[in-house]
Amino acid sequence: MIDYKQSSMVDVAFDLMKKKKKPVDFYKLWQEVSEIKGFSQEEKDENESLFYTNITLDGRLITVGENHWDLRSRHKFSEVHIDMNDIYADEEEPEEDADDGLIEDDYN
Repeated sequence: MIDYKQSSMVDVAFDLMKKKKKPVDFYKLWQEVSEIKGFSQEEKDENESLFYTNITLDGRLITVGENHWDLRSRHKFSEVHIDMNDIYADEEEPEEDADDGLIEDDYN
């Protein structure tokens, strides 16, 4: 049996998700991870946002909508890939005569 007390929260979540057949709600996953890790209520409260950040950055788990998470390996690249060009294309173009924030040089 694996000693989950010494494992990272994300590693525990990854092992749990490998045993599940479908996506899991974040709060349910967090509850299971925190129970396995033996966290007190105070530790649960302190670590919840850190856990969310870590699973977001880890790459083995992905959000599949409505705060449900699943293994990346269960989904096609086209389902989970975000084209950053689509995101940046939505930004407004700067105006030509907009103030660039530079201070006029009084010496010229």
